[in-house]
Amino acid sequence: MLKHILLIFSVSLLLFQTENIKANTVSVNGRRILVNDSVYTIKGICYHPVPKGSDKRNFGNLSEDLYLMLEAGINTIRVYAPITDVSVLDEINEAGLKVIIGFGYDQGGENDILSGSFVTYIKKFKHHPVILMWELGNEYNYHPEWFGGDMKNWYTALNNAAMQIQKHDPSHPVTTAHGELPDSLALTMCPNIDVWGMNVYRWDNPEEIFSEWAILSDKPMYLSEAGADSYMTISKDGYKQGVNELAQADATKNILESIFSNQAICSGVTLFAFVDELWKAGNNNKLDVGGWAPKSGGVPYDGAPNEEYWGIVDIERNKKEAFSVVKEKYTNLSKSN
Repeated sequence: MLKHILLIFSVSLLLFQTENIKANTVSVNGRRILVNDSVYTIKGICYHPVPKGSDKRNFGNLSEDLYLMLEAGINTIRVYAPITDVSVLDEINEAGLKVIIGFGYDQGGENDILSGSFVTYIKKFKHHPVILMWELGNEYNYHPEWFGGDMKNWYTALNNAAMQIQKHDPSHPVTTAHGELPDSLALTMCPNIDVWGMNVYRWDNPEEIFSEWAILSDKPMYLSEAGADSYMTISKDGYKQGVNELAQADATKNILESIFSNQAICSGVTLFAFVDELWKAGNNNKLDVGGWAPKSGGVPYDGAPNEEYWGIVDIERNKKEAFSVVKEKYTNLSKSN
């Protein structure tokens, strides 16, 4: 009897593992991203949680943050550097979300592209069910000075890194967060990129980028960054100068409507960002006006990226007006799909 019980248990475990492997398979088909052969729409958020008074990422608020993300209908988190604590990945997975893991080019040999150590990370975590895609670089096309003044150096490294990932992990697509629409040089030199992410700030309407992309490529794309901050440097378009959550909420609403009206081309968005980032522009203990970002003149509605004000929640996790907009758009999209 015991042998029969053990046999049944072993078969059940094998079936569970087989199903789990199937559930982990992410692929592309035409312009679509597929998870377990079903179309996956990214209803995402950029997530770099740095506590007040610090400049280092910390996941101490993860449980509360995940609760808020689930309320908002978020299904995907985009992080700018690998999460090395498996318990963090486990908790995100248990909440039912997926993660886009980003790798930097030169991070002192720690899970970076230059040293090749990113491959070690991928080998270790490629079977974790939380992984959606591997992402290489963030807006590096705005920084030729990091690559000897020649973007070809970056695109060569990018394409080679993508090829290495595909060799070691054929079950997850490779993406990159390109600043705006990729040009012909980027597309020609990087055929190994499976999904093109684009950080796009075109006021409150990214509509044209979808038709522009359709002409350039038949690969999937998503907006790896889009959104607005909650501070107006000047009064403009009916929005008063100063802290202005309404401006952020209105811009977010328009941006998300544009994205989800173009699902035939765009696979979704990781909105920038979940929580205010007090470390970016001054005193890490308080919100500071200012900051700098390349190619940011399209930030609604003042053309100025106040870098510490981009969260849909503040540093204390109080919901801003934009949170309700995200919740409405993401949850209603879930009901319609």
